[in-house]
Amino acid sequence: MNLQAIKTCNLSIEVEEIIKYIIRFLVGDHVSDEIAKLIGYTSKEKDYAQYKLVIKPSEFFEDGIYGTQDSLPKLPLKLWEETPILFGEPTEEMVGNTFVLHADIVAGTYFLISRYEEMVRRDVRDAHRRFPGKESLPYRAGFIDRPIIEEWGTMLRQKLRETGIEANDPPRKINKVYLTHDVDQLAHYRNIRGMMGGILRGIRRPKEAKQAIKSYFGGLIFDPWYTFPYLFKLDTELQKKMSKEDCEIITFIRSHNSKHKEDKPLVNLAHPDYKQLIQYIKRRKFTIGLHTSYEAGCNPTLIAEEKKRLERSTRLKINYSRSHFLNNREPEDFEYHINSGITDDFSMGYADVAGFRLGTCREVRWINPVEKKLTDLRLHHLTIMDVTLSEKKYMFMNAHDALQYCKRLINTVRNAHGEISFLWHNNSVEKNVNSYHRTLYKDVLKYLQKDL
Repeated sequence: MNLQAIKTCNLSIEVEEIIKYIIRFLVGDHVSDEIAKLIGYTSKEKDYAQYKLVIKPSEFFEDGIYGTQDSLPKLPLKLWEETPILFGEPTEEMVGNTFVLHADIVAGTYFLISRYEEMVRRDVRDAHRRFPGKESLPYRAGFIDRPIIEEWGTMLRQKLRETGIEANDPPRKINKVYLTHDVDQLAHYRNIRGMMGGILRGIRRPKEAKQAIKSYFGGLIFDPWYTFPYLFKLDTELQKKMSKEDCEIITFIRSHNSKHKEDKPLVNLAHPDYKQLIQYIKRRKFTIGLHTSYEAGCNPTLIAEEKKRLERSTRLKINYSRSHFLNNREPEDFEYHINSGITDDFSMGYADVAGFRLGTCREVRWINPVEKKLTDLRLHHLTIMDVTLSEKKYMFMNAHDALQYCKRLINTVRNAHGEISFLWHNNSVEKNVNSYHRTLYKDVLKYLQKDL
């Protein structure tokens, strides 16, 4: 795409790189650059002949529209064949030898992967000042469980083929699996407060008192929340059947000294229990990421110091991050991740609903919607978090429905040649509790092996 074409749809020079990136992203990495260059984004008919296919811009990027309430898509969304579109019209035409698409899937992709809606609707936040998933356009429009951008890409390639261009679809297989675990609390009874709480509750439940004493005096391995050997065993079995390149195991560890109530209990990385976990992970050559604090969600200037503290304790270079409570509050806060040296973030899921927060099941380069700037920070969607499925305040699914929903999302990602990311907490797979997550995680990983 040339600069002239960009100017015709009222885009600044600074947006040129973003548009090129989005077109390239839509058509797919498996398609050659030469084919991607055959797609234009312009409303000026005299330029149509330069391209095989033109996407006609909507008003989304125009001055006076961008950043306002008027820029938000209106419900119900229009359908391009059977796929919703956010902007433009679901119509097509041939102008000479050029196929012209009036559905502005470029603006739609920008809207979704930049978290644009969260910038414009800053007054919409939950008790943790997060943008709620059930307030998001993908949820309200009914496609939170569909990577709509991949659907647009499939249709775009189909239209290219209709013009005689060989733009094949990618193979139907999962491209990458991330098995992730957040260490919100390493153990249940391994401090005085935890042990005493267990003993007091043991007045009514004697088994808990015995468990608390055994955990406190007997060692970390006896604590019911130290379930990493179980989780890592399942993770490793899948990784061996795929490869370390295609299946990455990541543990996000807190490092902060925050006294915020949502950051309790305090973390002491010098404690033997944390040292034991870190060495356990390092011996197996799994990845350690930074679990940024709740307080850092309120004050992201803390991220750099938290990262340095974890690097000193692990003696590793830390490149990955995920926010505690998924409370990366404002889109532009990712600038602090970039400045701290984070290359990949895995916070892009909603706590209250599973699915595709960014409208895609592939990693994306973060776009700062405030500055309209493309960065090198890679964002990875969080497909499924354990508590999202089960918590009454979230999706509140029973075991059967949770498994079926997981299978459906897995199949969706497989068909789209995308990546899938799971978050299971160590305390959610505790033995002998009224929770289905221990069995569910095992069943989900087994299902992932279906077509390997």
